[in-house]
Amino acid sequence: MLKITRIISVFFMLLSSTQVTANINVFACEPEWASLANEIGGKRLSSYTATTAYQDPHHIEARPSLIAKIRNADLVICSGAELEAGWLPLLLRRAGNSKIVPGKKGYFEASEMVSRLDIPIEINRSMGDVHISGNPHVHLDPRRILIISEALLARLIAIDPDGTKHYQQHFDDFSQRWQEAMALWQQQAEVLNGLRIVVHHRDWVYLFDWLGIEIAGALEPRPGLPATAQHLISLKQALKTNPAKMIVHTIYQNPRAAQRLSQITNTPVVALPYTVGGSEQVGDLFDLFSVTIEKLKGAL
Repeated sequence: MLKITRIISVFFMLLSSTQVTANINVFACEPEWASLANEIGGKRLSSYTATTAYQDPHHIEARPSLIAKIRNADLVICSGAELEAGWLPLLLRRAGNSKIVPGKKGYFEASEMVSRLDIPIEINRSMGDVHISGNPHVHLDPRRILIISEALLARLIAIDPDGTKHYQQHFDDFSQRWQEAMALWQQQAEVLNGLRIVVHHRDWVYLFDWLGIEIAGALEPRPGLPATAQHLISLKQALKTNPAKMIVHTIYQNPRAAQRLSQITNTPVVALPYTVGGSEQVGDLFDLFSVTIEKLKGAL
């Protein structure tokens, strides 16, 4: 029923926008932000996504094709919190586009619009690849997505004030559908509350915070470092007294460590889509949460 409602809503939004041309070129660092921009912007914007669900957004090559795209952008939307620190600053420098540098209205960091989890009290090299500004994977909490969408609405209006009515209508439609979907997801995910789950990386902090899931351990001994045999043995010993229900990883992460821990602990492994495009069923943000919850429940 939710899917049918979304299709009908999108049909009428497209029908009412047939005479509208793109006024804003959006460069989205990750697929989730292109999806959100399209929900609010409709045909008044065209979006380009720099990465796919099959790429680790921490480690992207600043290719000439990306420089060409960002050079012509009116708005850059990224996760922020140092997620793109290894490649976005280089793109911005080489693009020479003054509209989209930090501090200008053409630069939008989603994580800056919400409270962040995992902000370290102190930093040292022994901690691994820790984000000083906190965990950047904010798109995995639908509550934060709604807050970010409001901030994005304001930013689109600031860049293209002539489209105010258009953006507001699209946002109102998205907001209503999103809140209805959130209520349904929470009902569907009640069975997941209180579960203990092993993760590969701390990608899932925001999702688990929303659903009441506990992180039972991480395959990475420290953030950004590959799993070792010794670390997996330590995890096995820890899980003996307090078992986990499953081990999860994204589709871009090497599954070998998860599979090895599964073998020695008899714990099921689940590959989650992580972002839009992460599976054939995930075409937008709505699908992302529906499919993720379905996969987590299926592993039970």
